[in-house]
Amino acid sequence: MGFEKKDAAKNEYMLTGSFKKKGYDWWWHSFTAINEVTGEEKAFFIEFFAINPGLAQEKPVFGQLPENKADNSRPSYLMVKAGSWGTPDFASNSTELQKPCQLHRFFPWKDVSIHGKAPYSVKAVDCYASDTRLSGSISVSREDAAAHPEWMCDSGEMSWDLEIDKQIAFNVGYGTSKLFRFLKAFEMYWHAEGMKSAYRGTVTLNGVIYRVLPERSYGYADKNWGRNFTSPWVWLSSNHLISNISGQQLTNSVFDIGGGRPKIYFVPLNRILLGAFYYEGTSYEFNFSKFWTGCKTKFSCKETKNEIHWRVRQENRQVIMETCVRCRKKDMLLVNYEAPDGSKRHNRLWNGGNGIGRIKLYRKEKNGKTLIDDISAFNIGCEYGEYSEIQNG
Repeated sequence: MGFEKKDAAKNEYMLTGSFKKKGYDWWWHSFTAINEVTGEEKAFFIEFFAINPGLAQEKPVFGQLPENKADNSRPSYLMVKAGSWGTPDFASNSTELQKPCQLHRFFPWKDVSIHGKAPYSVKAVDCYASDTRLSGSISVSREDAAAHPEWMCDSGEMSWDLEIDKQIAFNVGYGTSKLFRFLKAFEMYWHAEGMKSAYRGTVTLNGVIYRVLPERSYGYADKNWGRNFTSPWVWLSSNHLISNISGQQLTNSVFDIGGGRPKIYFVPLNRILLGAFYYEGTSYEFNFSKFWTGCKTKFSCKETKNEIHWRVRQENRQVIMETCVRCRKKDMLLVNYEAPDGSKRHNRLWNGGNGIGRIKLYRKEKNGKTLIDDISAFNIGCEYGEYSEIQNG
């Protein structure tokens, strides 16, 4: 169906027009690395998050500061977010007890250099991001993290130097077309230029060195932009897939599911997800905007005492995909963002990189359905959250 074709124009810097003063744009990366001493796997994330450049001041402006809430000052900065999730529950030689953490480093716009057109690049002091490289560092002391709740982060130190090979894309189509990008019709946009990506390099977290190997990085790269976020917020993706029928790892496969309740011109659509499964060279897409494909989606997300659970059923005229995922809450974190209007409505946005799950892919037949494959999935990037009843900002 062609969704796997990359489109660097959709990975460009999008904060133009009305989005300059009421918009955000971010580039997200997640991957797995190996402790060079113990051999233990650990999942990491790195993100460059830009917000309201048209409101730039000499220093970063934080929307969660009480004085800024009082006078309705909206946030403006480049935030570099990085951190790690807990130990995956399929690891057999787990020795580390490090908790998941998210670290934030903020830059005023005067210290940021952006090449907005494809191929994009963002640089701020030693932090750099492009389609092919990531480098940078963050250091937040316990004292500073406690004294600055407006930073919305933990304490710790992390540095990284990585190469990126974006291999397969999820190009969602009409919703991110040039016309709809120009019109700024949607409240939140999504493009996964590297839903299957291979990372290579090193990460150092709190003094521990991790090696990132392309064949074991199970990497992912995407971006979101717009004027606000979605609720519910759902994301599931992995390229660490093993067939339960053949017992073989599917080295040329990846799935990606995301969405919630999109808004177009401030009008909310039904709860709906976009999805794609690139299965050993064959593309299966579940995209509500392509109505002629007969796409239908049902999903549910549930928070239990110890886990988050996702169940998704997607179908088009040719196939049915049933996805069940779970992730332990102790391996996840509550990821923090403030919106361009200065509010922080997502206060229980669960985010993880160690989900495990099962996928069943069926081919539709005249008299029923035929199983194509039954698949176990690991290292699943996963996210779920809905707006809080009490809104901040």
